Amino acid sequence: MNVVADHLGEILAGFGRTVLLTVAGYTAALLLGGVLGLCRVAPLRVLRAVGAVYVHTFRNLPLLLVVVVSVFVLPQLGLTLPLEPSLVVGLSLYVAGYVCEILRSGLETVPVGQIEAGRALGLTTGQCLRLIVLPQALRAMIQPLGNMFIACALGSAVGSVAGVNELSGVIRQLNVQYVEPLALFGTATLLYVALTLAGGMATGALERRFRIHR
Repeated sequence: MNVVADHLGEILAGFGRTVLLTVAGYTAALLLGGVLGLCRVAPLRVLRAVGAVYVHTFRNLPLLLVVVVSVFVLPQLGLTLPLEPSLVVGLSLYVAGYVCEILRSGLETVPVGQIEAGRALGLTTGQCLRLIVLPQALRAMIQPLGNMFIACALGSAVGSVAGVNELSGVIRQLNVQYVEPLALFGTATLLYVALTLAGGMATGALERRFRIHR
């Protein structure tokens, strides 16, 4: 464990980058996935097609491939970003496909009759969405969206392949130098578990906050 104590600052710095990458990737995935989810339920066929093509494309690709493309291929196409933003781009593009389907499924849990009743009362489409659909749909989406946060946290480890010094990258470099896999990867395991447990606890708190008591 001496190697962990001696390099605790580096390990915690890598963990901090993992947290930042997770939050940034998750936030971007929520925004992009939200837009795509609305496309999936839009009345226009072309918008539904755009959403469907995106979902079926990215949900059938490995995360590693998406990250490698965002880090190494995009610069060849003229879009050059630092390593960490490139990882965020790849992570968010991948997770957005799942967020899109979560949003679509959540919206479809609301009976169409409630929307029609709202329109009969004179509510606009935006008001129906804001006052009737979203409050009910969000309750169904909290747990799956929480799972996507955990997926982002674990998926950020792929960044070590691209040279990003997040937690897995720092641990891998230290293990190459000191060959202490039990201590180093055990420490990484505890930190990842702490991060995912925090995400799970936050998700549970949100579920209890918005639960309908019958």
